[in-house]
Amino acid sequence: MIFVIDIGNTNIVLGVYKDDKLLYLWRISTDIKKTSDEYLITVQNLLKLHGIDPNEIKRSVLGSVVSPLDSVFLRLIKELTGCNARLVDISCFPDMPVKMDNPKEVGADRLLNASAGFKAFGGPLIIIDFGTATTFDVISKKGEYLGGVISTGLILSLEALTAKAFKLPRIELERPPSVIGKNTAHCMQSGIVFGYAGMVDSMVAKITDELKEKPRVIATGGLATLIQPVSNTIEKIVDDLTLKGLLMVSQNMK
Repeated sequence: MIFVIDIGNTNIVLGVYKDDKLLYLWRISTDIKKTSDEYLITVQNLLKLHGIDPNEIKRSVLGSVVSPLDSVFLRLIKELTGCNARLVDISCFPDMPVKMDNPKEVGADRLLNASAGFKAFGGPLIIIDFGTATTFDVISKKGEYLGGVISTGLILSLEALTAKAFKLPRIELERPPSVIGKNTAHCMQSGIVFGYAGMVDSMVAKITDELKEKPRVIATGGLATLIQPVSNTIEKIVDDLTLKGLLMVSQNMK
């Protein structure tokens, strides 16, 4: 079995693969104050709940954008499985040239998405990840990571709106019945949902102009299902794209 972990700013996603099949997937909240012992208990309980023997895990791969938790989970995995985990960095992608001013700046999650996306769809390709931040990653026809875009995530935008505008209430982040809101909640939902869909479509158009060829456009991340139905450019959602990237890294481990 292969154990893969994606540490994001809001959630930590854990998956167990057998061969190429994802058997289990779990999400837990990211908390940099927790110790490796606290996380170990959580992970042990998840594995036990599904009857997974940690001794059957032969390889583990860790992708992280929260550096304070890197050592916590490396220690956890060693104690849990008896084996060292591979921490994803740019050296894990020898076949994907990174055309950035400083390639080491690119987050592990973006490189994982790019490699898995290119394997599945080829290029040119735009991958939009709706997470804590909304990111766009651009991959060329040759499989080069060309760069991308980082913007504020939907939930962060909504939180900032309610925090700074005294009279605006806290609301559920969901699609309103129409673009023209008839009450405050629907007006706010429209601004976030349809506003972000407009931003996505506009950004895709601008990236396409720079590429000078039409890319495929796919999305991932927890909020992708909210934006894809009202976007004119997103073709497909791949929920476990980052985990597929982690699996690819594990398959290349010696």
